[in-house]
Amino acid sequence: MNQKDKIDELIKKAESSKSHGFDLKSDEDLSIAIMNLISIEEHFFFTGSKTGDKKYFNLLDEARKIRTELMKKLVKNPEGENWCICKHLLATSMRLIEVGNKLLKNKEKKQAYEMYEKAFKLYSLFWGINMGAVNTKDIKKIDENAINKKQSAGLWGKLKTLVQKVIDCCIE
Repeated sequence: MNQKDKIDELIKKAESSKSHGFDLKSDEDLSIAIMNLISIEEHFFFTGSKTGDKKYFNLLDEARKIRTELMKKLVKNPEGENWCICKHLLATSMRLIEVGNKLLKNKEKKQAYEMYEKAFKLYSLFWGINMGAVNTKDIKKIDENAINKKQSAGLWGKLKTLVQKVIDCCIE
């Protein structure tokens, strides 16, 4: 079964579920918390570097320990590079959201929406990997323009649909 078929299968399961999706609210909240912990690590790094105060590096280490502990709850298959791939997908998604927020504040809506779209694609890829819909062993090279294309089909489109239908933060 190829990756698109796996995603289609997960989408069908979500659509047929009485709850209209898997109850992953806690996991989704946890993924956002991890994004923020990664951001906190970055801020401690830059503050420590700019001020020369080593206490910020100690705080960075404490935040990293918590983030690592929480990631173990989400990253089901930490083999090989999956752990780091997942961490970087979440970190990049968070940063693109931040960039989008700043662009939106500056009334640059088109660019903001582009950042949000890219952030959601990467966030969807994170979930695709963690739900087993994307096998990182099968990934050889992603077309360098793929992330910039607006697609409703293909891997990016399927992953977007998966997250939209399966990961519902409103299920209580």
